[in-house]
Order: sequence, then C-alpha cells, then structure tokens
Amino acid sequence: MSSSSLNRLSKAATSLLSVNIGTLILLAIWWIAAALELIDRVLLPTPAETFVSLWNALISGDILQDFGLTLYRSLYAFMIALVIGVPIGIILGSSEKIYQSFEFLIDFFRSTPATAMFPLFLIVFGIGDFAKVAVAAFAGALIIFFNTAYGVMNARKTRIMAAKVMGVPRWRVFRDVIFFESLPQTFIGLRTSISLTLVVIIVAEMFVGSTNGMGQRIIDAQQVFDMPQMYASIIATGVMGYGLNQIFLITENKFVHWKGR
Repeated sequence: MSSSSLNRLSKAATSLLSVNIGTLILLAIWWIAAALELIDRVLLPTPAETFVSLWNALISGDILQDFGLTLYRSLYAFMIALVIGVPIGIILGSSEKIYQSFEFLIDFFRSTPATAMFPLFLIVFGIGDFAKVAVAAFAGALIIFFNTAYGVMNARKTRIMAAKVMGVPRWRVFRDVIFFESLPQTFIGLRTSISLTLVVIIVAEMFVGSTNGMGQRIIDAQQVFDMPQMYASIIATGVMGYGLNQIFLITENKFVHWKGR
C-alpha cells in the first residue's frame, strides 16, 4: 500500500474516531459499570451481550417487522402533521391579528403534553393504530405550525420592504420572499416534529393496547427481564430516530442552502 493511501486511511480513521468519541466514551462507561457489577448484571448486561442480542434479532428477522411498523406509524403521523401544520402556520404567521386571535389556544396546547391527550383520542378513534397515529400527528402538527408561523413572522423585513418598493405584487412577495425566508425555521420544526412523533408512537405502542412495534417490544422484554433484548430494542429505536433526523438535515442543507445569509 502506498504512503498516500496510508495517509488517506489514517485521516479517515482519525475523522471517524473524532466524530464518535462521545459514543466510545459511553460504551466504555457502560462496559466498566457492567464488568464491575456496579449495577446488578440482571439489570445491566454488557455491551457485547446487548449487541449479540441485537444481531440475532436482525438475523432472525424478528425485530424487522416491529421496526418497520413503528417507522410506518411515525412517518404516517408526520405526513398528517406536515399537511396540517404548514398551512396553518403560514396563515397564522402572515397576519398578526389572526395570530393574536388564536394566541390563547396556541399557548394552551403548546403547554399541554401530547400524552395527556391519549384518553381523548382513544375515545374518538378507538383502540387501534389510527389512535396512536392521530395523537402523534397532533403533537407533530403543533411543533410544525409554531415554527412555520414564527418563520413567517420573523422573515427579514428589509427584503420584504425592498420587494414592495420595487412594486412586486403582494402574492409574489409572499411566494418569493416570505415563504423562502421562513423555510429555515420551518425545517427546524420538521426535524423536531419527526423526533416527537417517533417518541409519541413509541409511548403509545407501550401503553395503548398495542401488540407490535418497537415500543411494545421494549416493554415486553422488560416484563420478562430479557434485558439484552430490551437494550437492543432501545438502540434500534435510537438508530431509527437518528437516521430520520439525518435525512432531514441533509435535505435542509440541500434545499435551504441560503440559511443564515
């Protein structure tokens, strides 16, 4: 192997290590705690036992169905939240009078935990998949329209004034200036919303009459004290959330490349 290839390999390894140093530290603390039995071994398996359990679940395909169902429910809830949240946010943000008319309701629901709405959604939609999706969509839509509204309201006034001075029609000011100015804040809302919908779906799968999904898988493993499988399922769920967040970051960087300028 040439020296240039070795240098590239060394730089790649150094870069990989630097961006994962926090993960390595956490794994080291976990391994030490398990090896010294600072926590009962029944409650805290070693990282090796956990990753072996995860690998076996992947090889058998046992975890894939639950993973897919949770991902489907989360994306379904997010799409509903997106379709509802963005238009409402634009309408609220484009008019101070309209926003003030709904300010109490906005602050009220923003202060109400989404999980507190489970009983209401169960009464309305029954014990089924859509009740879980609906409450997650409700939580996600709140985040999206808050951020969209703030993005519209905080669009740079200088650019809006410049467009108006040049005689640009109002609808084009909104389409070509306000809409694009609000996108960075809107994408923050989208990234936060997809994470929140996943959290709500997981909680719903744990406690709202579910027989499948990652939430149910985690709670089932906990109840039979299959700790390696419980931790493995938690890790798989975390990977799902991380992956969804990274997809939105990449999309944001590609389509909102002007942010901060």
